[in-house]
Amino acid sequence: MSKFIVTTTINKPTTATLKYCDIAVKKNWKFVIVGDLKTPHDEYKALENDNVIYLSPEKQESFCKELSDIIGWRTIQRRNIGFVYTYRQGADLIATVDDDNIPYENWGDNILVDKEVEVDIYTNLYSNYFDPISVTNCNDLWHRGYPIECLNVKNNNEYKGKFKRNVLIQADFWDGDPDIDAICRLSKKPIVKFNKFDPFASTQLAPFNSQNTFLSRKVLPFYAVLPYIGRMDDIWGSYITQHYFPNSVVYNKATVYQERNVQDLIKNMENEVIGYRNTFKLLNDLSNYKSYLPEQTIKFWESYRNQF
Repeated sequence: MSKFIVTTTINKPTTATLKYCDIAVKKNWKFVIVGDLKTPHDEYKALENDNVIYLSPEKQESFCKELSDIIGWRTIQRRNIGFVYTYRQGADLIATVDDDNIPYENWGDNILVDKEVEVDIYTNLYSNYFDPISVTNCNDLWHRGYPIECLNVKNNNEYKGKFKRNVLIQADFWDGDPDIDAICRLSKKPIVKFNKFDPFASTQLAPFNSQNTFLSRKVLPFYAVLPYIGRMDDIWGSYITQHYFPNSVVYNKATVYQERNVQDLIKNMENEVIGYRNTFKLLNDLSNYKSYLPEQTIKFWESYRNQF
């Protein structure tokens, strides 16, 4: 199996980045680091070896010029160019990570993608949408991109038992400063330790992110970190992917510690307003998802799909 890790960064090599470099060598992954204009290029070029690849801005434009121009610079959505690169390199499995997600020693050891596995299944009794955090020991929190219209019933779940699932997407959790809704983070400022749990899933739509997630090659042409929609970029991308591949996601125990980069939480909240206004409507009309996307996002999506 050809295994790739993809991240993008403007920072100096972080603790997480250096650990992924080690994992790439020791566990036979290829680690692709997608640069941006502010990235300290020489420091990343110095990390390159047979298992660590740095995609400088020049390299990105050499094979993905049209997509690069549509995405623009100074944005985390440059990650999409890493997805295109790994696909063209023959990747079977793609892990998408952030440079502040410090991997545990067991990171990448329990891969369920492209396997049929038996998992715990949950269903929300009063909503069509499932919050994966709702069945953990931290269910006072909620996942970024979960529709706020459903918050009052998000923990009303029923355990359905163990069922087999063909896994195409494996979303591992994150200890530390987790990937939760901006209002939730502002009000609670949590630092968490999730209890260990068996892999679980739902037959309902549920969000997953681009921070510690493993993707099958099969879904990559249908998953992107969408530009021009703020912090719904990976979340709406996750819902669109599930439109094409229903019942393909499994959630797994935490395999990273999120030591979050310094961020403006108010700005984060402002960048999630598009989700507060539109995620519920999008989910109720998912087959028409393009009608909820800005024109530039649709232009990106069409160009992105043509890369595969």
